[in-house]
Amino acid sequence: MSNQIDLVADYREDTGKGSSRRLRHEGKVPAIVYGGGRPPRNIMLNEASLLRQVQNESFFSSILTVKVGDRAQACILKDIQVHPAKRRILHLDLQRIVANEKIRMEIPLHFIGEDTCPGVKLNGGTISHLITEVEISCLPANLPEFIEVDLSAMQLDDIVHLSDLKVPAEVEIIELAQGEGHDQPVARCQMLRAAAVEDDVEAKVEAAAPAEDADKD
Repeated sequence: MSNQIDLVADYREDTGKGSSRRLRHEGKVPAIVYGGGRPPRNIMLNEASLLRQVQNESFFSSILTVKVGDRAQACILKDIQVHPAKRRILHLDLQRIVANEKIRMEIPLHFIGEDTCPGVKLNGGTISHLITEVEISCLPANLPEFIEVDLSAMQLDDIVHLSDLKVPAEVEIIELAQGEGHDQPVARCQMLRAAAVEDDVEAKVEAAAPAEDADKD
């Protein structure tokens, strides 16, 4: 199951672009907490602490406990806005969770065994990761931190699909729930081939050669 990560926050009353800009100058990140049958609430987080936490992949697929004073609320991250050029976090959207209500999350895939599978080790193939995360639905208590994809048995030209993934019985892959035709490929083992280059040197030489003189009487 996923980790639980604590986020220490404070409430904020001011909203709008000007207020958010001032908060960022003070080293704070504006955020909003919503859902769970309650009104949205604006909060702010310490940017330096947040930057350290987002370096961990599990931050994006874990239960986040937002603590404001002596109150705590379990949430999941629904959106994060980052600066396109600077190492800055601009805004977070956090969704409250309820223990008996299912949540939807993008969960990373962890690939194992690709260096030792027969298709690579014996036949010189290469593994291609076609997707690296998958959307799942489950109760908060059953939320996995990641889904492991075992490629150790892959042969050359094998393909692993979503339906091949081993997930707990309480976890549903959203794409597969949409029915036939949604069983996406996840990984492929194939031989890399150099692009064929057409040898047209001879044709060019012939085209450039002078035509033979016609026979004279």
